[in-house]
Amino acid sequence: MRLRTPLNALLARLRSECEYYVSRFFHDRQFVRLHPPIITSSDCEGAGEVFSLSPKEPHNLLHKGQIRTVGLVEDFFRDPKYLTVSSQLHLEAFVHEHQKVWTLSPTFRAEKSDTPRHLSEFYMLEAEIRTTRLEDVMELVEDLIRFVAVQVRDCTVGKELISIEYIPESRGGETLPSRVDVIQRRWQGLARGTWPRITYRKAIEILQAASDAKQTTFSFNPSWHTGLQLEHEKYIAAEIGQGSPVFVTDYPKGIKPFYMLPSEANLRGSGPTVACFDLLLPEMCEVVGGSLREHRLKQLIQSMRQHGLYTGNEINSESQNQKISATGGAGNLEWYLDLRRYGGVPHGGFGLGFDRLLGYLAGIDNVRDVVLFPRYFGKCDC
Repeated sequence: MRLRTPLNALLARLRSECEYYVSRFFHDRQFVRLHPPIITSSDCEGAGEVFSLSPKEPHNLLHKGQIRTVGLVEDFFRDPKYLTVSSQLHLEAFVHEHQKVWTLSPTFRAEKSDTPRHLSEFYMLEAEIRTTRLEDVMELVEDLIRFVAVQVRDCTVGKELISIEYIPESRGGETLPSRVDVIQRRWQGLARGTWPRITYRKAIEILQAASDAKQTTFSFNPSWHTGLQLEHEKYIAAEIGQGSPVFVTDYPKGIKPFYMLPSEANLRGSGPTVACFDLLLPEMCEVVGGSLREHRLKQLIQSMRQHGLYTGNEINSESQNQKISATGGAGNLEWYLDLRRYGGVPHGGFGLGFDRLLGYLAGIDNVRDVVLFPRYFGKCDC
């Protein structure tokens, strides 16, 4: 029944408006919209948090004149299949021909995270472009989000969002800023000039300095190899962004997926890094992640081997293609290697959590409240 309340009805209209603005943004820039598959053969992110797919119950199938009993997904698709965790790999297959592609499609994560920021089923806005510069990808993200924010601010739905009489909220006996003030502050932060960009190394230095100076206390000590926790992201977004989003770039290679291109130059004293970024929004934190993709065959195989995704023989540069064709050690990612084996181009892209962005624009911090039928750990009732 919550769908019939004025606020939830307004949020449904906000989603509709934002989908239109996103489509218009990409259409005006000659992007091709694609509809990648929902059923996939691999875990793009490599985290293993996937939903496996199988028929509801065994049934008989007539195959080449013989009756077979099909009960497992291995029987149906020949090997295990999953619900997609990202459309990135499939978008990469099209960037060679179309140069600029995008999609807005459902994504699934079997992540047992019971937080206001996580869902098991959500929408991911993803894009891939031909480029050799990480800056091009970040500029695309910045232009996109700023465009959507300005359109929402000026449209009827936006005006309704700041005209609703919200019930005052408090925490620990202290009255919180009104939701209208929060919404307007967020819109202003998204609409203002170029957003700050700092490297991961710089972010760690800032966090460690703040901790050493007793300016703040962290539950997790910031360090190079452990990544940024939510509390770290909030501090960086607040201190560096000052109301605007913040790009954090060049994360350690060891904590990022296999497909990312190494950074052009590593800062002295740091380990290997990759050409990537996370976009941190104040209060909401990470909403977008992107990178340049490893487009070189030999280097991609080496990265896959390091991540335990390639079990073939060692390769050499002289007969690289022939030896790879013979070993086929990439399993269900062999088709992904083919995108490089038969000619590749430098490219990069990003994934944006669409539901998180909607919540940020609407001043709602619990992402479950902006989804019509939220699915999350322990919850899928209808």
